[in-house]
Amino acid sequence: MTARRFWVSGKVQGVFFREWTRQQADRLSLTGHALNTADGRVEVLAFGSEASLEELAKQLQQGPPAARVEKVVAESVPEGTPPAEGFMTGWQPVS
Repeated sequence: MTARRFWVSGKVQGVFFREWTRQQADRLSLTGHALNTADGRVEVLAFGSEASLEELAKQLQQGPPAARVEKVVAESVPEGTPPAEGFMTGWQPVS
């Protein structure tokens, strides 16, 4: 199992982006989360096969119809990070 974190910028909050991402993750058999961040981005953490993560990356570039994705930054997640169960959406806690 591989993990990847994506930071999605643009008009991605308040446009069904997190729920749409959950639907894509379910379709691709991925687990993880999609969280709104205080700076207006969406953080997507996904666990699954490399092929499914690549497909999710392509989908995130488009987003749902009401979104306007400006940028997607992908980063590796350290090996040994415990995989998530299911796929959740919400807000990232402010620290």
